[in-house]
Amino acid sequence: MRKSDKRRSSSLLGNSARVPLKVLTAAVALAVLATTGPATADGPGRPPVAESHEPGVDPTPERPPTSEVSWLSFPGGVFAVDSLGRTVRYRACDGDTGRVADPTMRVAAGVASGAVVVGGTAYRYRVPLVGRSEGTLEVIQRHRPPTTLTGVVVTSPQPPTDPVAGARLFPLSGQLARVVADASLNPAGVTVRDLSSRYGDQQIAVNGSLRPKAASVIKLWILVELLRRVDCGQVFLDDGVLVTPQDVVGGTGQLQFETFPQVVTLRRLAQYLIKYSDNVAANVLITYLGGFAPVNALIDSMNQRSTILARRMLDSAAAQRGEENYTSPDDVVSLLGAVWDGEILTPASRDLMIGFMREQTLNTKIPAALPPGVPVAHKTGDLPDASHDVGYYLIPGTETAVAFLTAGPMATGDETVRRMARTVYDFLVTPVDGAVEE
Repeated sequence: MRKSDKRRSSSLLGNSARVPLKVLTAAVALAVLATTGPATADGPGRPPVAESHEPGVDPTPERPPTSEVSWLSFPGGVFAVDSLGRTVRYRACDGDTGRVADPTMRVAAGVASGAVVVGGTAYRYRVPLVGRSEGTLEVIQRHRPPTTLTGVVVTSPQPPTDPVAGARLFPLSGQLARVVADASLNPAGVTVRDLSSRYGDQQIAVNGSLRPKAASVIKLWILVELLRRVDCGQVFLDDGVLVTPQDVVGGTGQLQFETFPQVVTLRRLAQYLIKYSDNVAANVLITYLGGFAPVNALIDSMNQRSTILARRMLDSAAAQRGEENYTSPDDVVSLLGAVWDGEILTPASRDLMIGFMREQTLNTKIPAALPPGVPVAHKTGDLPDASHDVGYYLIPGTETAVAFLTAGPMATGDETVRRMARTVYDFLVTPVDGAVEE
């Protein structure tokens, strides 16, 4: 799973990868914008993904594509840049600046650079707007030597590592487009990213910006925010949380059938959150993490503009008020790719998360569409008007991140998800000569 060619250097490495900075105060030298996460708007558009390739045409672009949003991944944190809105955000183990305006940001030759000061700490940055590039962030405090952080730049989508190999994935777009077009009752979107380098780490999408209700897919971000704190040494999976009868809700999950009050470990809450899509675990973890804001801060720090956590599981009153959770196939694969590549979690937490996804017990979509025994790690999402399944195909040598999202009636959405899932599988196991390997 690990990308051994990633180069990251930092003077901050330690057991918790903690940046040795003081807790940030509320004072700012430049205007600090209210942290809104992705709000309810889809946000700036992403670069279009090529969905066809003419035979004999060199797919290599003249220069790498740039994005108006990118984030720098370094041990223990991220530094997000929005070059269009001229804002940045530092979020790491030691603190979170929130969205900070940098009206003097310089954008030239595909690189955003500048400096902001928050709470007496200066952040001087040079972040390319080209994914897989290397960026730097210098953290400067009074009476301390500057700390230089270097890491990989992440965009959505990440550019392929090999455009020629990546072009071999383009025909899958046409096949998926036909499945999407046939789903007359269910608006559908799908995003697929090669993780194995077999297709040059290429990403393709059909309606990748589709923004249905997230349903239980939003639980992936709740888990990542928890594991990020574990990586920072702020919490431990053996820590206990008191769960009371007032926390119990219905729907999917196992905790609702237990006797409360009782203390439940974070490890079990995290496991049940994914394995059983446990709604009690989700709501307890939202409270434990401090509400919606920290999860939305995680989402915002990765510039995932279509995703928001706005209500708890089974909160029908909030739903009636129009408070809803949303996401998109592109945002889901952005998260899955960052987890896989070790850009947002440590390898240990990444492996734990994928392990929980492999234990998923709701297997009527992706697993049901594939031959028995095909290894997958996934997370479902179901509502009366939404049906999703997202995750990883773990076929050795052809590891792939996928997000299949639909709106409309759940029953027909389930079938659309299965058709998309099988279409991707058949493509992945079909060699060049056209024979299908089982």
